[in-house]
Formats: sequence, structure tokens, C-alpha cells
Amino acid sequence: MSDLYVAAGGGGDPLGTLIAARTLTAEPGPAASAASAADLPLIATYAWERPEITAVAGPLGEHHFTGLARGAGGAPAFTSGTRARRPAGSTLPGLARDLPARLLLLDPAAGLAALAGRIGAMAGAAGGRIRIVDIGGDILTHGDEPGLCSPFGDALTLAACHLTGIPTTVHVAGPGLDGEIDEATLLARIPGHRRPLTPGPAAASAAARALAWHPSEASALWAAAVHGARGTVRTAHHTVELTDASPGLYHLPLEEAVAHNPVARALIEERPATLEEAAGLSHRLTGIHGLAPERARTPGQEPPVGGAASLDRDDAVKTLHEAAAGAGHVTFRYAARVLGLAWTDIPVLRELLGGDTPLLRLR
Repeated sequence: MSDLYVAAGGGGDPLGTLIAARTLTAEPGPAASAASAADLPLIATYAWERPEITAVAGPLGEHHFTGLARGAGGAPAFTSGTRARRPAGSTLPGLARDLPARLLLLDPAAGLAALAGRIGAMAGAAGGRIRIVDIGGDILTHGDEPGLCSPFGDALTLAACHLTGIPTTVHVAGPGLDGEIDEATLLARIPGHRRPLTPGPAAASAAARALAWHPSEASALWAAAVHGARGTVRTAHHTVELTDASPGLYHLPLEEAVAHNPVARALIEERPATLEEAAGLSHRLTGIHGLAPERARTPGQEPPVGGAASLDRDDAVKTLHEAAAGAGHVTFRYAARVLGLAWTDIPVLRELLGGDTPLLRLR
């Protein structure tokens, strides 16, 4: 018997969800490499990627991939041999290779009821409860926060898990680290927030191999906070503060999370038949359409001739210091963007700058 972990928003959430799973099961990090596949955490996730990763807007479905296997409840499962069909792109095959976890695909294309049925089948096959993990905490949105930018996927997850009828707990990791809702506001929405679980370094290190190349920022921030990083961090779109509350893994019952989230409540009440109708409902309530293509941001400068390997280290560090405007750390996604690089250049950039931690420390 094992719990089903649901990475609430897709993207880089499976990395943080693995850290949460390790924390909740108190598994030691090094032992995972020797564990059998059946012992690895079961993580269900959307393939909802950034525009720099995929040319397909919205969540990817099973037909966007080749080489999927079958996992719990007959769900599509990622392996190291899975590939995205162009023009789609996805980091999930790489995560299947580098995360000690079993990754299952959540495809919401057929609508809310079908998504709930799929999650219920996964959890039923695993034999445990459902644990939703959200990195940053925008799953507790009231729909009107000024920094809110991606409420739809989280609301869809809450509503679908509610419809399964299976006991479910919501876990918020690193409140405020996604830059959408501030830390103080989120902590006020979590009963008993003064008693969070705190992952150990071994739990955070379980995601280190994937964090070395993945452009995730919220999961990288959480891992860095667990390892002791504090202070101001410049990310691709925000400036974030790492505080003593940042390493925490906070929990609340599903119904309390739904009570905060107006889109989730409306989804449960109205039961839209299609994904497009559900996204329209989100737009009506928050002004944010969950399926509208995210506009790719313009890089900070022209790509260097020869890529990251041609950069001068001292010049790159000076440029980042100036761009970060006093921040003590930057994410590697931000560093790549400022230097005119692609996210795929992150491993070479790490080697150039000597970065072996989730964030690049500037001072």
C-alpha cells in the first residue's frame, strides 16, 4: 500500500513533490537508489510546460508522447525512453530518468470527471490516500491576489481529487516561493502553520540530479531553503525572500483548501464537461484563462557566440551581480536568461560558474 502524490501544477512540481514524499515517508536519500521500483514514490503530474520547453500550449496528453508505459490504474507512465512528439516538448522523460520516483501522466483533456476517474483509479491501485503537493502555495488562492498568474491547474487538481471521494491531504511546500502569493498571506490561511514538517538535507538531495539541469525555480528555491539558504533571490519573474518559514512543508485537509479556492469550488458545483469550459470558468472568476498560451519572455541579451562554453566567468558573474541589483542569490533559469542562454544551457552554466547547489550564490 502506498499513497498517491499529485504534483498540483505540473512543470517543475514533481521535483518538489519527491522531496515532500521523502519527508512524509521519512525515507533516507541514499537508500532510494537501491530500492525496487515498487518502493519508489508514485507521483501523478500534468505535462504542463513553459513555452521555452514546448511549442504546444496547455497540458500535453498521451498522444503527445511515444514510449509511455502503463502504471498504477492503467495510467500512462513515463520512462527514460519516453519522448515528446514535436512540436511538443517536455522535461518529464528526463525527470523519469533522474528522479527516484514513478511518474504518471495526468491528462485533463477529457474534462473534470474523466480526470477524477483517472486519479481515483491510480489511488485505488496504489491502495493509499491522495496527497496533493503544491510548491509555493497558490493552490490556496482567493482569486484576487495581485501576483496571481496560474491558478487553473491547481484548482483543477483540487476539484478532481474532491470528486474521487478518496481521503486527501493538501501539502504546501515553501509558502510564497512561486512569487504569486506572499508568505504571510499564505501562512494565515494554513491552520497550525507554526508546526510544519521540515525536510532533511537527504530528502532535498533526492532531487539534486534533476535540479542540476531542470529550469524549475520554485522547487529549486525550496530545496535551497532546506539546505539553509536565506535572503533575497532573483528569479525569472520575481524577487523572492527565503526565510525561516521557507523550508516548511505545511498541510491542511482537502476541504479547507477547497474552501479557499473559488475556482475549485465552482468546478465542483458546475462540473464542466470539457477542459475548455473549465478554463473559461477560471477566466470568469479570476480574469486568468488557464489555457491561454503563456507569452515567452525576451532574454536579457543576445546569445553569446559559441553558447555558454564561450562565456568568460568573471564577465558573467559581473553581469549577474548588476542585473540582480543586490540579491544574494539568483536561480539558474534567471542566470541563463540574463546571459542570453537557453534553459538547456543550465548544466554548462553551472560548470562555468561553479554552482553545485540549487541556487547560484552571488554574495
